[in-house]
Amino acid sequence: MDPLWLYTGFGLFILAMLALDLGVFHRTSHVIGMKEALGWSGVWISIALLFNLALWQFPGFFFAHQALPAGQTLAQLGDAKGLEFLTGYLIEKALSVDNLFVIALIFSAFAVPAAYQHRVLFYGILGALVLRTVFIFAGVGLITTFHWLVYVFGALLVLTGIKMAWSKNAPPSDPAKHWFVRLLKRWMPVTDTFDGPRFFTRIPGKIVGRTMLAATPLFLALVLVEFTDLVFAIDSIPAILAITSDPFIVLTSNIFAILGLRSLYFALAGLMDRFHYLGYALAAILVFVGAKMLLVDVFKIPVGLSLGVIAATLAVGVAASLLRRPAVASPV
Repeated sequence: MDPLWLYTGFGLFILAMLALDLGVFHRTSHVIGMKEALGWSGVWISIALLFNLALWQFPGFFFAHQALPAGQTLAQLGDAKGLEFLTGYLIEKALSVDNLFVIALIFSAFAVPAAYQHRVLFYGILGALVLRTVFIFAGVGLITTFHWLVYVFGALLVLTGIKMAWSKNAPPSDPAKHWFVRLLKRWMPVTDTFDGPRFFTRIPGKIVGRTMLAATPLFLALVLVEFTDLVFAIDSIPAILAITSDPFIVLTSNIFAILGLRSLYFALAGLMDRFHYLGYALAAILVFVGAKMLLVDVFKIPVGLSLGVIAATLAVGVAASLLRRPAVASPV
């Protein structure tokens, strides 16, 4: 299939799924329960795995436009691309979990009602899809043109992983006092109260009898969620570029991981405090994929081995967190 039609078809499919999500299943704001969240998590993960299976089984449909490496058949190319997608999806899914902790902190800081959190996440993820698409094509283009940037991205991932592990126990900062929020408040009027699920509301203006448009705390939460994802993208996109430089695989694995972020948030909302060691596992994964990029011209770590290391690291982090005994409060 022509690459243009391939990307167009995938984009239309994603838009249709988002329209179905917001326009049919979540038309009214309501509190997302555990059962609904787990159901939607299963839906998004199943769709991603079915797409992964399609890459494996129908490589002629997705990759016929690509020139086959010497000695490789189309079926072998499908196997390689399918494995790359699965590894990239696992990396992005794992790193998105760390994003959930920050989102929970944002919702708490702005006291966002549970019924409106899905709306913030929906539009936040919609913006993230656009921003990450731009980042992905820019990143692939830069690495293709300037190979030495592989080392820059690799070093960035290693340093980020070390910093993440080092500062894991540091007290979190207050999102409501973030410099970006303070800057936004200088640009536009902001209310202290919510107006239902609206991002903007009307308040009395400086001229008697007139009103002016003002942002609600819900909009501040949305802007900070977008800004947070932008920061996380700087780490996550180079991480998947360590697995593959195929823009279609990078884009699709990234987007499928982001699409399940909302339901995953509500499914894990009450369990986030239990994943004490998950941050260290994510830090180890960033260091690993960073080292993979730094060694790319010396020793190419097979994608299958990368998948095994990443999956094992996540499993250890989750298992250690669940087996950890809760801290006992000292007597006063």
